[in-house]
Amino acid sequence: MYIGLLSDTHGVFDEPFKEFFQPVDQIWHAGDFGGGLETAQEIASFKPLIGVYGNCDGQDIRMEYPHHQFFECGGMSVLMMHIGGYPGHYDLRARALIDSLRPQVFVCGHSHILKVMRDTYYDMMTINPGAAGIQGWHLVRTALRFRIEGGKISDMEVFNYPR
Repeated sequence: MYIGLLSDTHGVFDEPFKEFFQPVDQIWHAGDFGGGLETAQEIASFKPLIGVYGNCDGQDIRMEYPHHQFFECGGMSVLMMHIGGYPGHYDLRARALIDSLRPQVFVCGHSHILKVMRDTYYDMMTINPGAAGIQGWHLVRTALRFRIEGGKISDMEVFNYPR
């Protein structure tokens, strides 16, 4: 499966990101859709969407998308939530879910900082795609795309676009 991953769109899903995600099979959104349900619907009408709500999302998003998702993709278990952290510095709720579910891939957003790190303690890949929107302090908008097949992640690409 070819995955497009983004977070923190804050109401913006524009042409550069659509072009980057054109070849993917599915888009994952790690929260803070922003712009109300319309942003989520725009992304979902473009490609199949798996998402979670973020701290800035209103009730309309929270009624459609859960706090976290735990699912299988390409032979790997995936846990996705908005506020998560990174190896050695996980949010308490994230750590509790990681401890109980033991995912192979942990996806989060919130920080607006792109990070891809291997967590050797939990034996999992931790992925934060940074921020795709224009709200926040970041200077570059980012997203990722990669393949998950046969229990492995491969062909990861970073998309950088100036604010």
